[in-house]
Amino acid sequence: MASPIMPSLDTTSMTSESKISHRRTCGGGMTFTSARHPGNAFSVLNELRQKKDLCDVTLVVETVKFNVHKVVLASCSPYFKAMFTGGYNECSKRKIELKDVHPCVFSSIIDFMYTSEITINEHNVLNVLPKAVMYDIKDIIECCCTFLQEELDPSNCIGISAYAQQHGLTTLHAAAREFICRKFCEVSKTEEFMNLTLVQLVALIKHDKLNVWCESQVYNACLRWVQHSEGERRPCFEKLLGCGGIRCEHLTPTFLKKQLDKCEILKGEPRCKDFLSKIFQELRLHKICKTPKRNPISACVIYTAGGYLRQSLVNMECYNPEDDAWHKLADLIEPRSGLSAATVAGIFYAVGGRNNTTEANTDSDRLDAYNPLKNQWKTLSSMNVPRNRVGTAVLDGLLYAVGGSQACTKHNSAERYNPDEDKWTMIAPMHTKRIGVGCAVVNRLLYAVGGYDGNNRLDSVECYHPENDEWTIVAPMKARRSGAGVCSIQNYIYAVGGYDGTSQLNSVERYDAEKNKWEFVAAMNSRRSALSVDVVGGKVYALGGYDGQDFLSSVECYDPDTNQWSLVTNMSSGRSGAGVAVGMEPCSTCGNNNPCRSLTTAS
Repeated sequence: MASPIMPSLDTTSMTSESKISHRRTCGGGMTFTSARHPGNAFSVLNELRQKKDLCDVTLVVETVKFNVHKVVLASCSPYFKAMFTGGYNECSKRKIELKDVHPCVFSSIIDFMYTSEITINEHNVLNVLPKAVMYDIKDIIECCCTFLQEELDPSNCIGISAYAQQHGLTTLHAAAREFICRKFCEVSKTEEFMNLTLVQLVALIKHDKLNVWCESQVYNACLRWVQHSEGERRPCFEKLLGCGGIRCEHLTPTFLKKQLDKCEILKGEPRCKDFLSKIFQELRLHKICKTPKRNPISACVIYTAGGYLRQSLVNMECYNPEDDAWHKLADLIEPRSGLSAATVAGIFYAVGGRNNTTEANTDSDRLDAYNPLKNQWKTLSSMNVPRNRVGTAVLDGLLYAVGGSQACTKHNSAERYNPDEDKWTMIAPMHTKRIGVGCAVVNRLLYAVGGYDGNNRLDSVECYHPENDEWTIVAPMKARRSGAGVCSIQNYIYAVGGYDGTSQLNSVERYDAEKNKWEFVAAMNSRRSALSVDVVGGKVYALGGYDGQDFLSSVECYDPDTNQWSLVTNMSSGRSGAGVAVGMEPCSTCGNNNPCRSLTTAS
């Protein structure tokens, strides 16, 4: 037999272009690994298949014959490995007929085994995927699932989720369920949603991660589902209300009153009406709510707007605790410090403050709204009076502005804003004038904490009852605080830092609304007054402030479970008196590089 002709080797070319790696062995030798070898080998195998050389089995799908190598199929598919090596009749056969697969689908699968390439599209994915599952070809399964995941849309995500669950595709199922939660409001208006069974709907609305900013969005979605086939589904409404899916305790009394008065479904279902009437009465009695709020799947970020650093600022940025990153956003319409902020239905509102710059020094009655999906600001109706160092909070979907000052006048007045009407309305005045006041809400009661009345820093706290339009005095804090950060977690109100008339404070105390009692908790690492605080993931974040010498850029985080503060990040610059609120993650395409800012078209 003739000897094969050996090709000449260009070792220089091999060294510079080859994909061969190496490592030293213990004995002083070298172990080499070629990254191109598997591809080259399979390329030759594919050539042999196309020429029908060395093929040892013919697979017949309908009338189409596929000449292949057993070893290739066995190496790619546990199904075929078992067929060819497991002692079955097929082990010795040269020709095997396959059932329940289309020739075109099988051709794509065989091509992938030899070439590592497959084209997946909307026309073939639901044909290829079940056969990839049957043959246990994990790479093709992953390709199909990736394609379906990329194609997720409000109109198809429920179907894809059900398909993935049926076929045991856990990763795709999880991705589809996450998409449903993230886009719940859009999904709830689709045909797939309307075609859910009662059991499927209950399972969906019980999910803690539904991306809703108000429980009324879940209620309305269920109401639409009932109305879609009212004659058949009307009796189901009682189960939707009583199953714990709709968290009725987090509906507002105003919304419930409207439903009780006008909803035709409730008029025909007296037990549903009685159930909601009881919830309505309990809410008006401010009973402690034992049902937790939802924890929306969208990343919650901390927005910070304006503030003071030698002059009022226009800065707007947000911090995402999940990725520990800051993002610059569209600037405030005008510089402001001493403002306050809150979010309602995902919209960030900047309230009051002062424009203290070289060009101006005026207290502000402004209300500006920031839309995080568009990175846009819009100016809304002004407050009845300018309010610098104002306190804000949200109660029943209404934005409250409490205290503050205009020039030398300290306010005990307060007003609230209805976003649906773009209108401010005065409410009963507080007992005490308060600037640098902090506000928080617990059990539908609004608390005004501390502040400065023009003569003294205050330890007093007032509580506003919306039904009575009345303020009452509750237990005072253990320390006098103006410019403290104030927030609430469950049944507690936290008062963080502030100024007592002598020095900036790092002490922190919390109020138990059920016991009407304050107690100290762990102190911050830094002294801070005119700081801003808010809550993400059950933890308190304290941002910036003034320590008596410097404007701070540092951010501390308090974990109530461990009673400890830790430094977590720094803002882009030090500042005090910024407006801070937690809201939905901003549009990823609308940032510093593409501000898409509009002062007139935000919605």
